[in-house]
Amino acid sequence: MSRTVSSWILSSARNSIISQGKGRWYSICIPNRNKIKWKLVLSKTCPYPAGGCSLDSSFSLPKAFRHTSTEEEHFSFQLSPAQINDILRAGELSYKTLDWNGKNANSVLRFESNQLASNSPMEDRRSAATCLQTAGMMFGVFDGHAGAACAQAVSERLLHYIAVSLMSRQSLEEIELAVEAMKPVRPILQWHRHPNDVEYQEITSQYFENLRVYWQHLLDLDTELGFSLEEAMICAFKRLDSDISLEVQAPQENELMRNIALQVAFSGATACVAHIDGVHLHVANTGDCRAVLGVREEDGTWSTLPLTRDHNAYDEFEIRRLKREHPRSEEKTLFVNDRLLGILMPSRAFGDVQLKWSKELQHNILENSCDVEALNIYQYVPPNYHTPPYLTAEPEVTYHKLRSKDKFLVIASDGLWEMLSNEKVVKLVAGHLTELNVQKPPLTFKKPINLGYMHNLLLQRKSRGLASLDRNIATHLIRHAIGSNEYGEVDPEKLAAMLTLPEDLARMYRDDITVTVVYFNSETIDDYYRN
Repeated sequence: MSRTVSSWILSSARNSIISQGKGRWYSICIPNRNKIKWKLVLSKTCPYPAGGCSLDSSFSLPKAFRHTSTEEEHFSFQLSPAQINDILRAGELSYKTLDWNGKNANSVLRFESNQLASNSPMEDRRSAATCLQTAGMMFGVFDGHAGAACAQAVSERLLHYIAVSLMSRQSLEEIELAVEAMKPVRPILQWHRHPNDVEYQEITSQYFENLRVYWQHLLDLDTELGFSLEEAMICAFKRLDSDISLEVQAPQENELMRNIALQVAFSGATACVAHIDGVHLHVANTGDCRAVLGVREEDGTWSTLPLTRDHNAYDEFEIRRLKREHPRSEEKTLFVNDRLLGILMPSRAFGDVQLKWSKELQHNILENSCDVEALNIYQYVPPNYHTPPYLTAEPEVTYHKLRSKDKFLVIASDGLWEMLSNEKVVKLVAGHLTELNVQKPPLTFKKPINLGYMHNLLLQRKSRGLASLDRNIATHLIRHAIGSNEYGEVDPEKLAAMLTLPEDLARMYRDDITVTVVYFNSETIDDYYRN
């Protein structure tokens, strides 16, 4: 980045009025990143410590990489390629599905995921799990705002609520009997987590108790047929959001648990969850995360199939829905500056009780709470707040029956989609698949085969292999999202600059990014249709 451009960026950041309230509810308008020509400021000292990158629980960049303020005197955007890779790959997660025989009979072949923070701490979360008492796998991406608390809670709890909604009456009765007898309960989910994915350990018991109240409610319904998958996902989303609201209203002697409940309810999160069982794919979406299917056509070309709609002021269906739910006198104030009530970008979300509760309830809860300011709770009642709730967590559920030409599913927070189009993302994943196949040619054997010969063949293939390619496709997408120039190519200098932007400037150029890519097993899907 030239000194002229870097000086312009720093001075504009220092002079701009940037919303930096303790609970920032809305996305700052992001300039066109490709119009800036990036050149590095040459520095005599390397800002990156020896020994690589250490992780914290939210994948934020270590302070040695990232400047904390544009007010710093000695400001540099310089990182080596190895340092860039360490930062980008810190949150990588991958998992390959196998059955008991060591073979893959699952329609999910594998998944790969990654995260990159812009906010400090990061407000995105992700989840992935295999259902143990019902069929299928689930994958979720959660984009928090006004803090990470709501996204954290939803990422821990929502998949459990969905799984319980799908369980048979007999299974629910067995779990309830085990809990009553204080016996161990069979696990409902097998989680697939990054070692640094965090949990609210202090409040896990309360979360379990509220989940138990939910399955008791399901037993009280006295229905043998149970929910369809679409009904289960909708019911789970709505019930969890209701529990988040009720937990903060309930008397709580434990101050820590009370504070967590407050932070969860008064922050917010959008959510996109995919449930995959054989050829049956359901995607439930609340907000502006997105799920896109990559399809390889018979002629070898790739097409894109969106499975979600962004719930915001740009969606005509959402505008009409909100107008139906509120008086005609509020039509002009529902969306102000393309934000719900002039505040929130998404029009559906968990939490955000400021846009769901009455003014009186908000006042009563906060008045009886401890130091709200210390908890970073955003207190603001917008003008024209007359007929709450204005916000819902009810998801839109899309069903798709998988075909052998459906190769992968990309679920990501809006931090990715702000940078890359659906088509560009599918193109990048498809290209990555092709490059992997080209760089891993089949091994040819000469007889007789011995261990040393096999070892040499593997070393040869490795030397031809992945030196210049991200193994994890989510990392590959994040690299392109923040580092691509106007020609769609990754500019290492721009990439370094984007990774070292200080905390008070980074959010102007990029959001938190979370990506999960699920690859499908075409052979298993073909077998389903053959049988």
